[in-house]
Amino acid sequence: MNIIKQAADIILNGGIISYPTESVFGLGCDPMSELAVQRILKLKQRPVEKGLIIIAANLQQLAPYIDISVDDEKNILRETQPTTWLVKKSSEAPLWICGTHEKIAIRVSQHPEVIQLCNFMKQAIVSTSANPAGHPPALSNAQSQLYFSNQVDFYLNSNSPMSGTPTRIQDIHTGSVIR
Repeated sequence: MNIIKQAADIILNGGIISYPTESVFGLGCDPMSELAVQRILKLKQRPVEKGLIIIAANLQQLAPYIDISVDDEKNILRETQPTTWLVKKSSEAPLWICGTHEKIAIRVSQHPEVIQLCNFMKQAIVSTSANPAGHPPALSNAQSQLYFSNQVDFYLNSNSPMSGTPTRIQDIHTGSVIR
């Protein structure tokens, strides 16, 4: 758990980490830290308008950012595959997370280290693939380090399997699959 605490301390103090997700290595930070989010966007060469995903161990950790119905909650919790949902954002959802979108992208993670990390911090984190624009997402800690070197504050490694395939993105209201 010591490594989880290290990663959590970095995030809670405004830093950014590279960490494993269900599909690829990601870059993460505190969604409420505009400076940390801006650092990630700069590393990825990604415009803020595109928005970012936030992930958590459970829906309660996502509650400050979302405005969903009980039926939406049931649909999210019923899904067995890792799925990123586009849902109605709350008035508290930061512009630097949502970009120009009317909705916010969220996922209840199934990855053991992500669950441990979010539960340790009792909050959601930003999740975006660990790669600069135009490059394939990092599938290992070593690849993430090659991309970002000392520009990332902490690299959380994992032996848990990753699919290498981006998670499905689905609109909770229309049911349409975006990816």
